[in-house]
Amino acid sequence: MRIAHKNVFLITACLTLAQMAGCLSSKKVPGRNLTNAEKLKPFDAIIVPGVPFKNGNWDSVMKARVIWSYILYRDGYTKNVIYSGASVYSPYYEAKIMGLYAEQLGIPREHIFCETTARHSTENVYYSYLLAHKLGFKSIALATDPFQSSLLKSFTRKHFLTTIFHLPFVSDTLSRYNHLNPEIDPTPAFSTDYISITAKESLWKRIKGTLGKDIDWSQYKNGKVEAL
Repeated sequence: MRIAHKNVFLITACLTLAQMAGCLSSKKVPGRNLTNAEKLKPFDAIIVPGVPFKNGNWDSVMKARVIWSYILYRDGYTKNVIYSGASVYSPYYEAKIMGLYAEQLGIPREHIFCETTARHSTENVYYSYLLAHKLGFKSIALATDPFQSSLLKSFTRKHFLTTIFHLPFVSDTLSRYNHLNPEIDPTPAFSTDYISITAKESLWKRIKGTLGKDIDWSQYKNGKVEAL
């Protein structure tokens, strides 16, 4: 028990340091990445990690991620969008909720794909990568907030043979779209067999999942998923 508590403390400390680093670089990295993406666009798809849908409306984090994906699609940075997220902390599939908002913003339904298995940010990337492979996509990017993008940087480099480009949102650009607030009917995203992850898994188990420990990397050569 002492070891577990010590590990939790170390992980929390590391996440705090990563957040501080992400905040310090949040103004420079997104703009630079977007400029670099000009040479690579359009990506076949961008991956957008999920956010819990609570109280019948999107929160500021989900709103930012979905609107950023809309901007990237509209401006030709991507051909398709993969939203990822199971019903983890609320009885709604996060991916489907985001897809519904994206469609209202103007992304055509045929260019929206929903991955509904992932419970953690690392799994958002992993299962979306597998879906991209199944769909025949060859180039992908991760489009999320600068903090999450920073936390996932080493993970995307370590476990995938195809490079996953990072496209964290640019706050100044995003702020111009804060007035957008489309309405959706969330019914199609409702999970009838929902059980909160907090009722199924301990805190330590959830932390391990966040670190990607629930994925069987031994099935891949050198722990890297094959190229797209």
